[in-house]
Amino acid sequence: MEATGTDEVEKIKSKFMSAWHNMKYSWVLKTKTYFSRNSPVFLLGKCYHFKTEGEYRALHSFQSSSAGISTEISGNVEEFRKDFISRIWLTYREEFPQIKGSALTTDCGWGCTLRTGQMLLAQGLMLHFLGRAWVWPEALDMDSSDSESWTSSTVRKLTASFEASLTAERDPKILPRPQRGPARRDWDVTEMRNEVYHRKIISWFGDSPLAAFGLHQLIEYGKKSGKMAGDWYGPAVVAHILRKAVEEARDPELQGVTVYVAQDCTVYSSDVIDRQCSLMDSGKTGTKAVIILVPVRLGGERTNTDYLEFVKGILSLEYCVGIIGGKPKQSYYFAGFQDDSLIYMDPHYCQSFVDVSIKDFPLESFHCPSPKKMSFKKMDPSCTIGFYCRTVQDFEKASEEITKMLNSSSKEKYPLFTFVKGHSRDYDFASSPLHEENDLFSEDEKKRLKRFSAEEFVLL
Repeated sequence: MEATGTDEVEKIKSKFMSAWHNMKYSWVLKTKTYFSRNSPVFLLGKCYHFKTEGEYRALHSFQSSSAGISTEISGNVEEFRKDFISRIWLTYREEFPQIKGSALTTDCGWGCTLRTGQMLLAQGLMLHFLGRAWVWPEALDMDSSDSESWTSSTVRKLTASFEASLTAERDPKILPRPQRGPARRDWDVTEMRNEVYHRKIISWFGDSPLAAFGLHQLIEYGKKSGKMAGDWYGPAVVAHILRKAVEEARDPELQGVTVYVAQDCTVYSSDVIDRQCSLMDSGKTGTKAVIILVPVRLGGERTNTDYLEFVKGILSLEYCVGIIGGKPKQSYYFAGFQDDSLIYMDPHYCQSFVDVSIKDFPLESFHCPSPKKMSFKKMDPSCTIGFYCRTVQDFEKASEEITKMLNSSSKEKYPLFTFVKGHSRDYDFASSPLHEENDLFSEDEKKRLKRFSAEEFVLL
């Protein structure tokens, strides 16, 4: 009986916490972000300009700069909206299946860095399966009223959940949100194929134990580095967790993708190419696409503004998949900029669990209707930068381009990170095998992950 009583207390406590987080984060989408019509806006390598627009309404935007950054205009405010909304948005969720080894059914308050890591990986997979030019055909159906209706929905859900806690109801009754928008138009073969991949990518990040890159799986991999559900995760630790998750994924569609994590701010070219040329599980030969993750520090206690131009340069590359970063104790997914402000997607919005295993599951909550801006000066120095390279030739070209950018933007004696030829073992570093049967992380990786979890890297 005592155990049962404790369980009930934990459930009520969890509901109170969910109610608090819902109230706290329901305002995230309500605040409006203003953008300048006089400066270009960059989003993951694409440049937009709002100057030609008539009346400018507050939506979402980024910031831009000058030297070394291509300013070929990809479109105006409507094209920007469509592109931004098409990115996959992964936020706090509640009422999902219980996380193994805990009583948690929500990641509110602690899972934000895992969510921003998911968003970065999702962008890499979108580049792989859909290409950078793809946009969601229904993106513009999500108008600005969404933020208001979502907030109203949150309040209704909060009230129902709270009342259920007091009356011991298991299934709180919530008024369904009315369906909006016109009926789907007829899609051609290419659009139908793209929509299949769009849904498949989102399903890989579902909040269920079986989803390849869902929260449940990421937490299981995190346990190997001493992390548990409810702990804070840093951007460097998340980079290694994502690598393991991709490495262990069994979906045949994912066999053509691998992830490489830089060691001590160094990308070893031969190690990357070895990963790209490794055999598929099916025994097929052929090169894999690679997502390169580089954990870095942009300064000591605070971010060094000398790195601003480099960060802008990185976000102006079409093969950049974003940055896992944020402010201290708050992780954001940085995807663009305008002037000296970074554009980001915020995971700190608690939404209900969506069962992605059902046919035609609702997509709206996986796309953000409103971008946010933050001054570069407020950015926490700990972050992880991501790139996608489809082929070995793409990697070689990217390494040359990024090296030039590093050298030209660095005012310090040493660049932020480096690309070097050869393997890590050639430089007396232990190189971890591509597949380890008995343990998900090698001893060398465990030591490195523990170091990333210490004070050397500020946890977000």
